[in-house]
Amino acid sequence: MQTLIRRVESRLAGMPVPVALELPAGQRVGPPDAAVTLGFSDWSSLATLAAGQIGRLAEDFVESRVRLEGRMRDLMTVAAGLLPGNPAGSDTGWWPQVLRHARSWAAHSPRKDAEQIQFHYDVSDDFYALWLDPRRVYSCAYYRDPSMTLAQAQEAKLEHICRKLMLRPGERFLDIGAGWGGLLLWAAQHHGVDATGITLSRNQHAHVQRLIDAQGLNGRVRVLLLDYRDLDESKPFDKIASVGMFEHVGHAHMPVYFEKIFRLLAPGGLVMNHGITAGGTANHQLGAGMGEFIEKYIFPGGELLHVSQVLHDLARSGLEMVDTENLRPHYARTLWAWSDALESRLADAQRVLERDGDARGAGRVLRAYRLYLAGCAMSFEQGWISLHQMLAARPNGEPGAGSGGLRGAQSAYPFNRSYIYNRDGP
Repeated sequence: MQTLIRRVESRLAGMPVPVALELPAGQRVGPPDAAVTLGFSDWSSLATLAAGQIGRLAEDFVESRVRLEGRMRDLMTVAAGLLPGNPAGSDTGWWPQVLRHARSWAAHSPRKDAEQIQFHYDVSDDFYALWLDPRRVYSCAYYRDPSMTLAQAQEAKLEHICRKLMLRPGERFLDIGAGWGGLLLWAAQHHGVDATGITLSRNQHAHVQRLIDAQGLNGRVRVLLLDYRDLDESKPFDKIASVGMFEHVGHAHMPVYFEKIFRLLAPGGLVMNHGITAGGTANHQLGAGMGEFIEKYIFPGGELLHVSQVLHDLARSGLEMVDTENLRPHYARTLWAWSDALESRLADAQRVLERDGDARGAGRVLRAYRLYLAGCAMSFEQGWISLHQMLAARPNGEPGAGSGGLRGAQSAYPFNRSYIYNRDGP
């Protein structure tokens, strides 16, 4: 054991944040005023730390085999320092790729997708309300001005998407994966669209329907408990948004996803695909056990693709990418805002989770989310994962028709970004 202890002490000695260890036998190693303290109930967890298997160490924390004390930001600095290499490294061997495709195809039937979405989003509406903004926008905010609060940055994101899509009064707008209704209602209230949202979360569906009723939007806004694959294609939509949803689609089903969007979109229409992308070109989750941790405790069935692969599948469907924007640091700041908010209300979160779910499992859920939010914030800061907004058009096949004075546009897109940022514009 002394060899293992010395090995761990050596790993921690160079950390920018002082770390102390409380060992299974009761011995304490490290400075008494350490910013971070790691307490171990068995030696196997200490070996996990020495190996840099951050995901397994996180699982030990969730299962109460490891105790963590300190600020989440300091804990993440330590976690980053323990990693043996870049967790976004790619495995491009042909056999891992074949296995990955087979697992992806099997993991994303309509029934399994519904179960996986409900596993995450139906934890407790009141739990999410403790750390999200008042609109419960559960996706990357847009800090157009660095001084913005989280709530202001989320509204800026909603408007940013609506401007990119050039929403107009009366247009038929579809929100795939509508969440708690932030974008759906914003688009209807501020841009006058006829809005349809879909979700697989029963909790979210009920919440959005209550908002529609309370705001008198029945007839112009609707929310459906529906899989995207089952959407009616007989009357195409003028504009479509998919925000924070395609991460759940799966690598093997990505062509089906974009082909469905192509058929749902009217010729000349625009679609915004906003979602998390992989930092590596061929990895579908983070290494060092972090991907497995998120799969087990947070997002079962979640898969990440590099933006180049997403755009490849998008193009194969017949859609034309017209604008792509990387918002990676915006998501890091968003996640830290969520993490800080949750950390400030841990007692409230514990009570809500005990009330709305399995009281015995409430602590596990809370510990998992604490690590998930802070760990993802760190991962976006490090560039191990990213966030892209990909705006695409369905060409109308009429090269003679122009948009914004440009012949050959074949869509509503003006091929000029000024319309997005001109505050006096649409």
